[in-house]
Amino acid sequence: MVLGIQVAGLCFGLFMIYYSFLHYKRKEFTIKEFSFWLVLWTAFSFVSLFPQSLDFFVERLNLNRTMDLFTIAGFMTLLAIFIYTYSLVRQNQRKLEMIVRKFAKEKR
Repeated sequence: MVLGIQVAGLCFGLFMIYYSFLHYKRKEFTIKEFSFWLVLWTAFSFVSLFPQSLDFFVERLNLNRTMDLFTIAGFMTLLAIFIYTYSLVRQNQRKLEMIVRKFAKEKR
């Protein structure tokens, strides 16, 4: 029996595959990037339709529900993205500061 949330997850996964394909066609993604996103969204769609496929991991990690696994994985992913984004912002900040200093020296 397929629930509404499973259909919503499948539709979201299919939309994201299409969205990734559009970026690939616009040459904004390389074939490797597109392949990565394709695999990720396909796996997301599969898990949305068959959440019991993760029961093995849930039992091995002594979690009560599959949603607990998603919550923990989501927080870990968000923290990793946050740290990565922060490091990119700092790099850009240093580069911009260097350019401004160089420009200011040339203006004197």
